[in-house]
Amino acid sequence: MRILKQCILFATCVLTAAALFAAPKPNIVLIYADDLGFGDLGCYGARGVATPNVDRLAREGLRFVNGYATSSTCTPSRFSILTGRYAFRQTGTGILPGNAPLIIQPGSATLPAVLQRAGYTTAVVGKWHLGLGATNVPLDWNGEIKPGPLEVGFDHCFIFPATADRVPCVYVEDHRVLNLDPADPIRVSYQKPLSGEVAYKDVPRTALKMISNSGHQDTVINGIGRIGHMTGGRAALWKDEDLADDFIRRAVQFIEKERERPFFLFFAAHDVHVPRAPHPRFVGQSRLGLRGDQIVEFDWSVGRILETLDRLNLTDQTLVILSSDNGPVLDDGYDDEANEKLGEHRPAGPLRGGKYSIFEGGTRVPLIVRWPGQVKPGVSSALISQVDFTATFAAMVGQRLAPEDAPDSQSVGPALLGHSPVGRTSLVEYGLRREKALRAGDWKYIPPARTQDGLGPWRNVSVPPPGFLFNLVQDPGETNDLAATLPERVATMSAELAAITNPVPRRASAPPAPVKNTR
Repeated sequence: MRILKQCILFATCVLTAAALFAAPKPNIVLIYADDLGFGDLGCYGARGVATPNVDRLAREGLRFVNGYATSSTCTPSRFSILTGRYAFRQTGTGILPGNAPLIIQPGSATLPAVLQRAGYTTAVVGKWHLGLGATNVPLDWNGEIKPGPLEVGFDHCFIFPATADRVPCVYVEDHRVLNLDPADPIRVSYQKPLSGEVAYKDVPRTALKMISNSGHQDTVINGIGRIGHMTGGRAALWKDEDLADDFIRRAVQFIEKERERPFFLFFAAHDVHVPRAPHPRFVGQSRLGLRGDQIVEFDWSVGRILETLDRLNLTDQTLVILSSDNGPVLDDGYDDEANEKLGEHRPAGPLRGGKYSIFEGGTRVPLIVRWPGQVKPGVSSALISQVDFTATFAAMVGQRLAPEDAPDSQSVGPALLGHSPVGRTSLVEYGLRREKALRAGDWKYIPPARTQDGLGPWRNVSVPPPGFLFNLVQDPGETNDLAATLPERVATMSAELAAITNPVPRRASAPPAPVKNTR
């Protein structure tokens, strides 16, 4: 009977995959939040903050309860979602400074490059944090900035280079800093202070918009301390309160311009990363202080994208995916009362840990998919990793991946679109200290390591031999370690994790079914 059920399930997956591949090429909009937790949205049980636009997306689409970023920090997750490769396979993929070189190989088969080959126009708008410029070549912010997004598959980009709490605090449009005055050149350093910079130590506390309690005490820009040193570029500096407006304006313009042909938009929002300085119209719109207000701001951005698709009659032709680069964090270097105003809200929901942690709260994140007529609304427990987007979209648009392309990415289209309850069988989670864990079915194994727990301030947790073993269905909060009572399962999962993480995998080279573009 069990074998018969497995055969029926396999046949169902094959048939639904064939139906998927026969569908027309959709527009694809990937909305990527920053530091948004599993419990931060109304449709995932949020308290103290309303997210009606995201909730609409979930109501009209498929909400996943086992969707994962690959890492509990931003740079490695962004690397993986665009390359289909776990970040631990490449050195230099940790949290990058603002002047780091590009860490994605130009010309490689990235998610946008694969879609370009299929006839899509591609754009990234928002946070980048994957480096700019060539390795071992100092980047001149006053000249042509390349390689960057345009060299790894995007036709257009409107980004800030790293994070809002790191310099340089400027927009880069395609290959140039926007609004740069040549008479006021930009200088950036992450090694030592610069002559003429506005130093945090020299600014009266009364002149600061927010106080840094750690790590953000170099240059002051827009009344906020940053990581790194910067001078010049005054006409090019962005204003924190305008980030969401500036990004959504460019996103809407791109959709309007490319409405007549297939497009891919990677909308990488700044919200809800520090420094939390939402536009004044959102201040006080939640009961959670500035962090909650930024969640409201993010929800507004989602609403503007959905409204644009509606207005242009593109809703039924567009696959919208919403997720986050890692789990939530409260105190992350600024005194913004994120802890003090938390109330009953639980940013990670029932999960343990958050950003930087190997526990579930670090990598299990919101994941919502909507494509009217193709995705049946509901809730899915299928296991999905963001590393799979490259292979999944490649199959969806009829593009073949070479064995060396996106080696960790699996095509999970039937599960992503709700045609199958089965996604991955296992995935790897990756923490700040390069610690790794394996999720396989209902089970989670964490090898001996040190990791962080909590949402800031953090607690250091030592995982003793032979590691932690949790049943995530019965114990989503990872409180009941079963390693001592199930040594065989520990050994099996430890061996599987080693097999995944040690070699560099190569994918099967069978071509996907062809797709005919009916538009």
